[in-house]
Formats: sequence, structure tokens, C-alpha cells
Amino acid sequence: MDSETPSAGRKRVRARPGRPRGEQPGAARERLLDSAETLFALHGFHGVAVRDVTHAASVDVALLHYHFNTKRGLFDAVFSRRAEILNQDRHDAFALIEPDLKPGRASILALIDAFVRPVLQRCAHGGPGWKSYCALLALVNNTPDWGGETMARSFDPVVHRLTAGMKKALPEAADEDLYWAFHFLSGALSLTLADTGRIDLLSNHLCTSHDVAAVTDRMVAYCAAGFMALAAR
Repeated sequence: MDSETPSAGRKRVRARPGRPRGEQPGAARERLLDSAETLFALHGFHGVAVRDVTHAASVDVALLHYHFNTKRGLFDAVFSRRAEILNQDRHDAFALIEPDLKPGRASILALIDAFVRPVLQRCAHGGPGWKSYCALLALVNNTPDWGGETMARSFDPVVHRLTAGMKKALPEAADEDLYWAFHFLSGALSLTLADTGRIDLLSNHLCTSHDVAAVTDRMVAYCAAGFMALAAR
């Protein structure tokens, strides 16, 4: 049982927060993660209070502390939950193309596609949770205090796999230029994931920021040209 049954002359001791009758184990934890994901994406880490999350998830504050300890623990769990899925998508995509990598534009295009398409596809077709997560990615990637460390912890291995592939596709490129090229790629991807609607207004709706097919093909071509241009300097 989750807590002792009160009896005469003995205090009721609560071992840990319980769950509503009939609720599956872990359901409240998932509700907390889902609610926090939505709120963090909208308001950032500092704009969300613990009670905002527990109210949205319809759980007691004690349950949040039981599962995640602190608000930062909750945030890290939110961030890593889908990062693991996204990293697997990307690693699977890289595994398909790596045996055929060789110097030239075709390999550069394939590498960038393997990196950007999985996240753009999840964002466009994965439902509201993925939409919120992608907005959160953009937010974290533009947070000076701790965003770089958070992104590094979750995504550096897959970024290093991208740059290792680029060294095969662009053997003449300096390592410094490859990292700068990735920096610019990361910026373009973050702005797209933020989905601010800026391009929609600027183009008088000729372009729409959530048009994943238009975004993906153009981003891949644009960033491939950037990698090649820096390598040829």
C-alpha cells in the first residue's frame, strides 16, 4: 500500500504520493511531463512555477517532487524524454548513408538531410507534444546561461557523428570551418522550429513556416552550399 492505514494512537504516515484509483502506474508522471513540456515551451524555464505544472497535470505538488525532486529535475526529464527518440531517429538515418559516404555534394546533402529531416518530420507530424518539444528545443538553443550545456548533454554525440561524416564528404575542409558551418545550420534549424510566423508575414504568406516539405528540401540545399563554400575558402 502507498501509506499506512490510520489506527488508534498512531499517526498516519504517508510513504509516497498515491495515485487515483484505477490509474495506471506512471500515468501521473507522464501527465506531469506533458504539462511541463507545454508550459516550458510557452514560457521558458523561469516563467513556469511548480504549481503551474501540477495544476495543469491535476496532481499534488508532492508527486512532482517525488518523481523529479526539483523543477530543474523535471525540466531535464522533459528535455531528455524526446531527445532519446530524436537521437535514435538520426542515428538510424546516419547508419543508412554512412557506408556510401564519399567526397562530394551528394554525401553532403545526405548527411544534412539525415540530421534535419527527423526533427522536422516529428515537429510536423508528431502531434502537439512534439510541436511543443521542438519549440522548447529552439528556446534552449538560444538560452545563454545554460542552453549550450543542456544541448551538449543531449545532442553532442549525434552532432559529432554528423561532423565525422562531413570530414569524409569534405576532406579538404578545416575542422574549424565544419564547426562554424554546423553552427549556422543549427541556427537555421532553431529558427524554423521556433515557428514564429516571421517568414509568413514577410512573404505575405507566400511561404509558411510549418510547410515541412518546403522547409526541409530548401534547408538541406542551403546548408549544403554553406558547408561547401566554407570548405572552399
